[in-house]
This record gives sequence, structure tokens and C-alpha cells, in this order.
Amino acid sequence: MNKTDYNKEFKCIIDRLDAYYRASDIKDAQKKKLLLHACCAPCSSICIERVRDHFDTTVYFFNPNITIEDEYLYRLNELKRLIDIYNDMPGRGHINLINGDYDPDVFFSIAKGYEDCPERGARCSLCYELRLKATADTAIANGYDYFATTLTLSPLKDVERLNGIGYRLSKESDGRLLWLPSDFKKEDGYKKSIELSKEYNLYRQNYCGCVYSRRLEDMHE
Repeated sequence: MNKTDYNKEFKCIIDRLDAYYRASDIKDAQKKKLLLHACCAPCSSICIERVRDHFDTTVYFFNPNITIEDEYLYRLNELKRLIDIYNDMPGRGHINLINGDYDPDVFFSIAKGYEDCPERGARCSLCYELRLKATADTAIANGYDYFATTLTLSPLKDVERLNGIGYRLSKESDGRLLWLPSDFKKEDGYKKSIELSKEYNLYRQNYCGCVYSRRLEDMHE
């Protein structure tokens, strides 16, 4: 069974939107609104590059899975710095930022009973669901047209599950919100994110964020 090419789906949607913008003489302020869930600045770098010219883009930082508050704030501040860099580039669309609520107990409540699951296992699926559901709810409440996530950039994340959750949440919105499918690591996306991280001197963490992924990383050191 062939897997879905989510990068191809992404590009098809972009092509259709761009054709619509050209035909309708749409300006930046009139483009479709996208709420892009972001896990960190390095992953956001290439993802923002790929969407910013096609959407009125807002980045949504919602990651209660990040157990240590100092780590959370460090990643948030690096994301703010990256967005400031992008917003200083002339002739490109302005990027907005929403900082979601930070409450690690929300993550621990859904992870209960799944503490010993391997990475990419059931606990990670619940974490995907938690963060994408919050993104969808925020997008609907604020009148966005699309939502997406930078999580598909990581080679360690399950792209099929992420896109499956996104499509289901879109369907459950009864037409109020569309999912923007992606596989941002395609076309050297992950490699380019590393290059951009070096160019902008971004902090690159070595674990996803939760205490369980940190524990596994420590075991491999």
C-alpha cells in the first residue's frame, strides 16, 4: 500500500491558492489565514519560509509537553527572535506569534499510564493530539482558514499520524477549518533547517521536550 505524499498535497494546495490570489488580485492582508503550530525555532525556520508568502501566517507556540519551565522559555524566546529576524526582511509577509498557555500538568494528565512507551509510541500520539487540538480550537476561535504544524519536519515524528489527526480535526470542525497537510522534511527540509539554525545561531535542543524523551536521550549519551 502506497503511503500518502503529504508534501505533494501541500504543494497542490499552495499552487491552487497562488492561482486564486493572482486571478483575484489578492494582497497580503487578504490571503488565507494560517495558524502554524510550532515546537521550536529550528523546526519553524524552514516551515515559515515555505508558508509565509502564501498565507497570512501566525505561529502558535503551544507545548505543555516541555517539562522544564526554563527550557520552555528558552525555546519561546528563540522563536520570538527568529520571527523578528524574518519580519525584518523587506518584501515578505509579516509573521505574528501567539504564545499558548503553559501548563505541564495538562501533558502529564494525558501521558499517565504511558510513561514507559517508546518514542513514536502511544504517548507521542496523545501528545500530537493534545497540541493539534489546541491549535485547531484556537484557529476556529480566531477565524483562521487553515492550521498546520512544524512537527512534520522532524525525522523522529510520525507524519502519517500527524496528518491523520489534522485531517480528522478539520472534519470535526464542520467546514470551519482546513488542515494544511505537510511533510516539511521533504526536499531537504530538515537539512535546510539545520543550515538556517547555523545562519541565525538558533538553539537546537537534543530532545523533544517531555521528561520521558529527555530520559531516553540521557540513556543514549
